[in-house]
Amino acid sequence: MDILPPKKRLQRDSRELPRTEPIRRPLTTTPAIAPAKKVLKKHWFFRLFLGLFFLALFCGIAYGAFFLYKTYRTGKRINPPTTQSSSLLETLQAIANPNLAPIKGDANGQTNILLLGVAGQGKPGRNLTDTIMVASIDVKTQRVALLSVPRDLYVTIPNTQMQTKINAVYQYGLSNSGNDQTTGADTIAKTITNVTGLSIDYYVMMNFDGFEKAIDDIAGINITSERDLYDERYPGPNYSYETFSLSKGFHHLDGATALKYARERHNDPEGDFGRAKRQQQIMQAVKNKIFSTGTLMNVFTINNLFDTLGDNIKTNITTEELPSFFELTKKLDTNNINNVVVDAWNKDSLLKVSHVQYGAVRAFVLIPRIGNYSEIHDLAANIFDLNVLQRRKEEIAKEEATLVIINQSGDAQILAKIKNVLQDSLNYKNIRVIPNVAKTIAEKTVVYDATNGQKPFTLDELAAKLPAEVSYTVNEEVATLLPKEPADMTILVGKDLIARYTMEEDTMADLNAAQDDQMYLNLLDK
Repeated sequence: MDILPPKKRLQRDSRELPRTEPIRRPLTTTPAIAPAKKVLKKHWFFRLFLGLFFLALFCGIAYGAFFLYKTYRTGKRINPPTTQSSSLLETLQAIANPNLAPIKGDANGQTNILLLGVAGQGKPGRNLTDTIMVASIDVKTQRVALLSVPRDLYVTIPNTQMQTKINAVYQYGLSNSGNDQTTGADTIAKTITNVTGLSIDYYVMMNFDGFEKAIDDIAGINITSERDLYDERYPGPNYSYETFSLSKGFHHLDGATALKYARERHNDPEGDFGRAKRQQQIMQAVKNKIFSTGTLMNVFTINNLFDTLGDNIKTNITTEELPSFFELTKKLDTNNINNVVVDAWNKDSLLKVSHVQYGAVRAFVLIPRIGNYSEIHDLAANIFDLNVLQRRKEEIAKEEATLVIINQSGDAQILAKIKNVLQDSLNYKNIRVIPNVAKTIAEKTVVYDATNGQKPFTLDELAAKLPAEVSYTVNEEVATLLPKEPADMTILVGKDLIARYTMEEDTMADLNAAQDDQMYLNLLDK
């Protein structure tokens, strides 16, 4: 029996009980419900991400649908009716097809597009194609070459005996087909093929208003002018003149100023060549601006641009082909364009100035310096490698061929003209002229090669550029006319060259004065 008082007993019991560690609680103060809140937070973030994803997807689909529809609507408006046969659904399916429609071109993968600029309705000379360029595209390498043809080139209208300046050919096609755009375009395309030797796959025609508005739609372009430009006689409204000036250096151009910058040529020492370079500069600036993120992602800009193109462009590019051209245009190397202008500005130019009479009016025109288009064909065929032409010139110079010219055409004037072409334009140094003592008239021009093919570059050039047939033997009658010292090549001029060399030669000053005084004169414009 324990007789200790209660207090003492409690003290004893506490000494006998084992010591225990105090209960330790977690240091965190997060209540037990925290894991559930964390899960809710993750769910909220996931829902936000999913919502944004579907919103972006919806916007992308909506933009894609908008882009397809605008492409369809624009394609229907810019194409002549004869090229449109598919239904809306079929056309949209073709546009949306990931396998892009093939683009026309030749066996070498080159596509040639005829670019035409016209004043447009309500303006003087509304259907005169004062800008004529052939854009050749190497589809494999994405290289671009531009061949500019002057508006004053004197040509024969295909399938007729009529001749006119080339800028009136489209108007002629319209006037003789009941104002059919396709016929007008085909007529000038065939003319360009005759001049350049290039097969035209597509054409694109834009008027001045469309050019201005398209640049305004993309909020202008940036260019750097190589020189000061000042022209007091820039064509203004209602057959007037106005002053256009632009200082050397960087500029942000609106549509109206860009058009003047593209058309100005009076104050450019390089003439049409300088203008063509400025047009190339504008093409590059427009391409960069259109394919910039700020433009492509702006629905209002794209909508306005499509509307402008639909109102002001005509082309035979079908709606189904537009996405293919869109993709190709993005890849094109427009920083290194081969830019060539067929002109009459200097000694090496392929054209010369002449004139024709329209009643009492003397109209100054441009014609091939050698009487035919063979030099222009050669230029166009080697547009992506112009060094070929330079190397050929060097080989001809090395051959140092001696030439004899005998006139059997029956035209006493033609001999001097052909000698002038060979000497001044083609740079032959050793030329002798022999009168046709026998008075024989030859139908065809022939080049007799006395070297037996040892000077092939000279022979090929004479055969192509005169032009002439080639022979390696001289008949007895011609042999009696030859000098004692034989020549490498003997050119027997026949009647077939008379028509090619009858037009008189004038000066660039005559042409420029006529353009200022009779800027809009064209007898075929209606």
